[in-house]
Amino acid sequence: MGFYVHKYGGTSMGSVERIKNVAKRVAKWVRAGHQIVVVPSAMSGETNRLLGLAKEISANPDPRELDMIASTGEQVSVGLLAIALQAEGIQAVSYAGWQVPIITDSAYTKARIQSIDDDKVRNDLNAGKVVVITGFQGVDNNGNISTLGRGGSDTSAVAVAAALKADECLIYTDVDGVYTTDPRIVPEARKLGVISFEEMIEMASLGSKVLQIRSVEFAGKYRMPTRVLSSLTDPLMPLEQEMPSGTLITFEEDEHMEAAVISGIAFSRDEAKITIMGVPDKPGIAYQILGPVADANIDVDVIIQNQSVNGLTDFSFTVSRGEYSKAMEVINSVVKPGIHAREIIGDTKVCKVSAVGIGMRSHVGIAAQMFRTLSEEGINIQMISTSEIKISVVIEDKYMELAVRALHKAFGLEAAPVA
Repeated sequence: MGFYVHKYGGTSMGSVERIKNVAKRVAKWVRAGHQIVVVPSAMSGETNRLLGLAKEISANPDPRELDMIASTGEQVSVGLLAIALQAEGIQAVSYAGWQVPIITDSAYTKARIQSIDDDKVRNDLNAGKVVVITGFQGVDNNGNISTLGRGGSDTSAVAVAAALKADECLIYTDVDGVYTTDPRIVPEARKLGVISFEEMIEMASLGSKVLQIRSVEFAGKYRMPTRVLSSLTDPLMPLEQEMPSGTLITFEEDEHMEAAVISGIAFSRDEAKITIMGVPDKPGIAYQILGPVADANIDVDVIIQNQSVNGLTDFSFTVSRGEYSKAMEVINSVVKPGIHAREIIGDTKVCKVSAVGIGMRSHVGIAAQMFRTLSEEGINIQMISTSEIKISVVIEDKYMELAVRALHKAFGLEAAPVA
């Protein structure tokens, strides 16, 4: 008998019929002798609908109240799924995050999990029940409902799996695994049987929408094997066929790891660049610029500081487009007056394209091949960021799909690697 945590996304929970299919799939696992905890998202589109109602009332609603509103979508899902499981003849009980409880900090709309009390869940599992827990949410130490940010149900599922020491966390979604890139852009994109946690973290942080980055970080930190599977397949498919059909996210030393130099090409349209021209080139200038940005809870990604000329330099960084206006306001109202910058330039027509692969550690020339490929397509590189296993470039967004197709072909990702 195994113990598994299932997570189902909004598309998987998008209608009564799909919720019934989820119940049939979970029931199949239970009848095979496994203990199951299920962490579902709200029904597709429901969170956007709820938040939209709040925005109709106020342009800047209180984040605490937004969490109170948004959390109701998952509560509907867990109740419906528990009823559907009971209709399948399976004992099931549903809990909201605050009932478990899943304790978070008080950063409303962006809360982070601090601890999970597993006693209640273990008692129910030992009593033969399926436990259905709301994703995306928890409760702070003051008893306020909190949410983990968009995509937070993935994080909830992996955190629950880690806290209860599950055998695996299975993420059921509307895609059947992790691909070398988005098949909608590159039809030749190939599904990966296995990918390392390090690679998946980079892919998630660089724009891959399969998993939320914090869920992968949790999985890596607690060494929780995580598998991405499709919820749109036949729910009664035999387990021996279902398990190998997805992508297993595992550890680099896994003997089955595919021997590829580059595992995938990731991209993000959600990018904006801010350049501060003519700032004094002196110690502490980067902190003077980015400190106020961080204080405003704005995440900064790629950063470049140019060579000093006559004691002045230019400083550029990227943020998400959703936070661009807020970042520009901070720069113009706080940073520019304090450092006497000559000019502030913003650009929302940029994107980021990245090559990711643990094979970079043992192979040279990857950056040169990437830059040559982009050059041959007439694509100018505005910014470059690297790590041990990834190279990212910021380019004009109109060239994004061309860059992804060209790099996918240049690195031979349409063909299975030789082990």
